[in-house]
Amino acid sequence: MLPRWELGLCLLVSLGFHVCSFYEVYRVSREHEDELNEEFELETDALFGGLKKDPTDFEWSFWLEWGRRRLLWLFLGHAAVSQLATLLTKKHRPWILMVYGMWACWCVLGVPGVAAVFLHATVAFCVAQFRSMLLTWLCSLLLLSTLRLQSVEEAKRKWYETENEYYLLQFTLTVRCLYYTSFSLELCRQPPPAQRAPHSFPWLLAYVFYYPVFHNGPILNFPEFFKQMQQPDLSSPQRSLCGLAKALGRLLCWWWLAELLLHLMFMHALCGSTRLLERLSCWALGGLALAQVLFFYVKYLVLFGVPALLMRLDGLTPPPLPRCVSTMFSFTGMWRYFDVGLHSFLIRYVYIPLGGSQRGLLGTLLSTAMTFAFVSYWHGSHEDLWSWAALNWLGVTVESGARRLLEKPLVRETLARFLSPPARRRLHALLASCATSMLILFNLVFLGGIQVGKTYWDRIFLQGWPWVTLSVLGFLYCYAHVGIAWAQTYTVL
Repeated sequence: MLPRWELGLCLLVSLGFHVCSFYEVYRVSREHEDELNEEFELETDALFGGLKKDPTDFEWSFWLEWGRRRLLWLFLGHAAVSQLATLLTKKHRPWILMVYGMWACWCVLGVPGVAAVFLHATVAFCVAQFRSMLLTWLCSLLLLSTLRLQSVEEAKRKWYETENEYYLLQFTLTVRCLYYTSFSLELCRQPPPAQRAPHSFPWLLAYVFYYPVFHNGPILNFPEFFKQMQQPDLSSPQRSLCGLAKALGRLLCWWWLAELLLHLMFMHALCGSTRLLERLSCWALGGLALAQVLFFYVKYLVLFGVPALLMRLDGLTPPPLPRCVSTMFSFTGMWRYFDVGLHSFLIRYVYIPLGGSQRGLLGTLLSTAMTFAFVSYWHGSHEDLWSWAALNWLGVTVESGARRLLEKPLVRETLARFLSPPARRRLHALLASCATSMLILFNLVFLGGIQVGKTYWDRIFLQGWPWVTLSVLGFLYCYAHVGIAWAQTYTVL
C-alpha cells in the first residue's frame, strides 16, 4: 500500500546500509588482522586466495569437520540404501532405514553411542505406557538433565579418544530427546490398547534412528513422519534428478557464501575481543550485528539444507528452511519462520497443552514463559541462554499486547478514521523498527553472550543517544518496510 518510489527508496537504503556497514567490518578485520591472529589463531585457506579465516564459530567448524570426516559419506550411503529399498521392497523401507541409522550411529559414535540413544528411547517408551503426559515430560526432562551431570559427562568422555566425538554424542542425544518426546506424547494421547502401529516400539526406533536428522535435526514431529513414511511422495526419476541438481547447487552456494563471510569479516573473533568491540565505530558495530545474524541464517541453510535434501529424496516433506533474517521485523515472525520444526514442536507439545491463549492473559503469559523456559533448558541451560529466553519472552509478550490493543474495535476504527492506509503502514513499520532493534540485540546475547549484548546496549542506546539510536531506528524502519512487503508476498505465494 506504499507508493512504489517509497518502497524502492527503503529497499535502496537497506541495501546501502548492508554494503556500507559490511565494508566497515571488512576494513576493521583487515586493520586488526595481526592482533586477532595472535589472540584467536586465524586459519589460512588456499581456497580463497590465501585469505585468513575466522575459525571461532564452534558450531560451523564442528559440523564442517564431521562432514568431511564421516557424515557426508554416511548421508550418501543413506540416500543409496533408501533408493534401493524403494525399488526392491518399499513396504519394508522404514525398517531398512532404521537398521542403516543404527549402523551409521555405530560408525561415528561406537557401541556406547548406539546404546545411549537406545537406552534413552527405551526408557521414554516404558514411561509413556502409563499414558501420563506429566510423567512423560518429567522423564524427558530427567533424561535431558543427565547430559549436564558432571559425573555422567566424565564417564562419557572416557568412551572416546577426542572431545569432538563426545560433543557429537551430546548434540545427538539432545536432538533425539525431542524425537522420543514427540513419540511418547503422541502415545499418551492414544486409548490404552495402542501397542500396534503406529505407536509400537519398532516405529519409535525407526523414528529415532532416521539418519538424515539424527545428529542436528531439523525437527519433524512423529505424526508427520509416520504419515509421510507410509505414503511417501516419490517423484519420477527425471524430476528427482533435476530437483537434486538444483538443491545441490543451492547448498554449494550457501556453503560458499558462509565461508566467504568468515574470510572477509572476522565477526566472531571481533565479538570475542571485548577490548576491540568497545573501540569499534558505530558503523562497524552495526555491521557486526548484521553479519552475525546473517551468518547464523546462512549457516542453518546449510545445516538444515543437507538433511532436507535427503528427506525429499526419501519422499518426505521437511520443515521449511529458515527465512532470511533481514526480512524479519517481529519476535513472533522470528520464532515462527526461522526454525519451523522446533516451533511446531513447541506449539504442539508445550504451548497448547498448557492452555495457550485459551486461558486468558495470565494463562497466555504462563504458557509462553514455560515454552521459552523449555527452549533455554533444551539448549543447555546456561546463564546467557536464560537471559536470552527471558528477553525474548518479554519481546513476544509486549508485541502480542500491542497487537491485541491495535485489534480492539475502538482503536482500529480510530486509526482507520484518522490515518490513511499508507500512514497505517508507516506506523506499523515504525513500531516494527523498535521491535527489530530489540530482536537483534537479544539475539546477540544468544550468539555472543551477555557481555556482547551489554556492550551493544551501552554503545548504541546509552552513549549513542540520540543520534546513533535514531539513525539505527531509521535504518530499521526501512528494513521493516521491506520485510512487511516480503511477508505479504510470501503469504500470497
